[in-house]
Amino acid sequence: MIAPERIEQVVAVVSRIGANAQTVQALRESFDELHFTLCLEDELGVRDPYRELPGVSLYLVGAGASGCATLTDDPAEASGLLLATHA
Repeated sequence: MIAPERIEQVVAVVSRIGANAQTVQALRESFDELHFTLCLEDELGVRDPYRELPGVSLYLVGAGASGCATLTDDPAEASGLLLATHA
């Protein structure tokens, strides 16, 4: 579970400094209980993001029934965040 306040803290960081490998590393250090992934938006196919920011879409990542990572819209099911940069 990711508390909505925690998501807003991440959004504030990403809004301030953008999304790149250094940002993800800083997020991992600051929010060590969460998993972070960085990719390109076009690698995801058609999917609505949890939050849309300038230059980046934010997705919630949880574990499906099989234990594999899945995208979710429910912060209660999420354990990580995927930052998808716009090309």
